[in-house]
Amino acid sequence: MKLADLRPAEGAKRERKRVGRGIGSGHGKTCGRGSKGDKARGRSKPGFEGGQTPLHRRLPQKRGFTNVFKANYAIVNLDDLERFDAETEVTPDLLLEKKVIRDLDDGVKILGDGEITKALNVKAHKFSKSAEEKIKAAGGTVEVI
Repeated sequence: MKLADLRPAEGAKRERKRVGRGIGSGHGKTCGRGSKGDKARGRSKPGFEGGQTPLHRRLPQKRGFTNVFKANYAIVNLDDLERFDAETEVTPDLLLEKKVIRDLDDGVKILGDGEITKALNVKAHKFSKSAEEKIKAAGGTVEVI
């Protein structure tokens, strides 16, 4: 077999439909498009619904905007830190491992909801003032990463 002998499989290729070549061809005059209307003449605009109020005008407008640069912190309350033993170094990796948080996002923020009784060494990306004060009052340390 040679390269010149290669042919497509039988029935794999069709001849192109030649429209507008007389009534005897079966595709003359209106060329298989029927008569009149947008489908015969061209195409209507995308979203055109035949004069009915289109979907994009029926729905209410969404106001405002979304800030794409917003930092999305994983939130941890002081109640959640109570499960760790005293003098433990609490890091974002440890919080992930113990399933306190699902994922790190842009970092971890510790909030002051609840009470803490143990002295913990907490490392996080952000702290609320109340959380920082409560951790230090319990004898722990706070370190911003």
